[in-house]
Amino acid sequence: MIKKILIANRGEIAVRVIRAAREMGIRTVAVYSDADAEALHTSLADEAVPLGAPEPSLSYLDIGKIIAAAKATGADAIHPGYGFLSERAEFSEACRDAGITFIGPPPEAMRKLGAKIDAKQIAVAAGVPVTSGFFESGATDAQLKDAAIKIGFPVMLKASAGGGGRGMRIVRDIADFDSELKLASDEALKAFGDGEMMVEKLIERPRHIEVQVLADQHGNVACLFERECSIQRRHQKLIEEAPSPSAFARLGIWTAMREACRKLILEAGYVGAGTVEFMFDEADALFYFLEVNARLQVEHPVTEAITGLDLVEWQIRIAQGEKLEVNPRIQDGDRDAINGHAMEVRVIAEDPAKGFLPSIGRILGWAEPTGPGVRIDTGYGPGSEVSRYYDSMIAKVIVHAETRERAIARMISALEAFHVLGVKTNIAYILEVLANPRFVDGEFDTGFLGREMSDWRPSTELPGELQAIVDFAQPLGKRPTANPSSEGAWDAKDTFRVYSGK
Repeated sequence: MIKKILIANRGEIAVRVIRAAREMGIRTVAVYSDADAEALHTSLADEAVPLGAPEPSLSYLDIGKIIAAAKATGADAIHPGYGFLSERAEFSEACRDAGITFIGPPPEAMRKLGAKIDAKQIAVAAGVPVTSGFFESGATDAQLKDAAIKIGFPVMLKASAGGGGRGMRIVRDIADFDSELKLASDEALKAFGDGEMMVEKLIERPRHIEVQVLADQHGNVACLFERECSIQRRHQKLIEEAPSPSAFARLGIWTAMREACRKLILEAGYVGAGTVEFMFDEADALFYFLEVNARLQVEHPVTEAITGLDLVEWQIRIAQGEKLEVNPRIQDGDRDAINGHAMEVRVIAEDPAKGFLPSIGRILGWAEPTGPGVRIDTGYGPGSEVSRYYDSMIAKVIVHAETRERAIARMISALEAFHVLGVKTNIAYILEVLANPRFVDGEFDTGFLGREMSDWRPSTELPGELQAIVDFAQPLGKRPTANPSSEGAWDAKDTFRVYSGK
């Protein structure tokens, strides 16, 4: 049994793993770069080990330092979180070579599924539907262009090692193919160290549907229903929900998609938590395999809400060799076992008024929403520093309710009560999306934000309570010495009492 886990990550996912381990009676070790010396995860863990310079390549991506920290602290397992080393087969292998349990899939499965080209070939072998395309390792530019002509435009160029929208380009005309291929390949090389590309037929206005899976070491696989991830800005997910509000279930797609996931996971020899992603063509009622994320997803809490399962706990239990034993109706994919509706939004430190550029700096004020059905996953709080070195997501707001309508209302209420001072956030932008009639009706696809929100501009007005703080701060240097308890000296403004100077 695992006694001590080192979390090879930072931020909210490190905090999430620490809390799950604590509930299981397992001690934890945090690692941190110089930029994260005062981060929340370092204080929550039982031990914390410095990694050095803030650059990821010199800290969180340094396999040698991570393994050395685990050995020095006696950690017998490592949880990679997501991002950083989480999908690196060489990291899983290094853990195994060091006699440390890697809480994730074996390196062999990660290699099979890590590159999109290889994953597509496995999907074809398993009989999983894929879009028409050219998925060959070592393909030349000429071969890709020839394949695009045969497939027919428009096509999508994708980096084999890509993720997060990097290394992707839509090409609608052969005249643009060469330049777009170079841009996509260069971007992938810079981001992932691998510029290998593939090309496939573009599906116009697809929905992005993904299925959460758990697979143990004994051949048991549970497909824990689907998540809707179509609300994306520049291929970056912003709102995720479960189950999907599309015609997905009504069209009887679930049974076929679930079986496709099982076949793929078993074919790859996958173990642990993972996500199988699909494009869903709602107009034709067809779905196509995209890729497998061999790790825990950012949006895993919505699946936890509708199933009642703790996915991090199950990652640990599976790594210990336990059999997957969950509610049989959930394990069998019975949709009547789905509990209500869940939704997650990503609160990002970015400035909408400046083209959504990252907003870095110290968080001066922080007020989280609370209440029934509201969950906040974060690694930040008042005094935390949002660094230029890492992803700018500072929190996830998750809500759960009986219906999708109630979940949207609960999310709006939660976001209106979430206030961050010191850095800009995308909260106002998300609130506009949640209020959009087409979003409310569930009528959207991956291009929704580009069409519906292209002209959106942030309001210049401050929320009432923040304006009260500003009003209060203005006269501080000229505050009179009158007795503040005297009549008329204090005015009420929203939830603050503001000294008026009268």
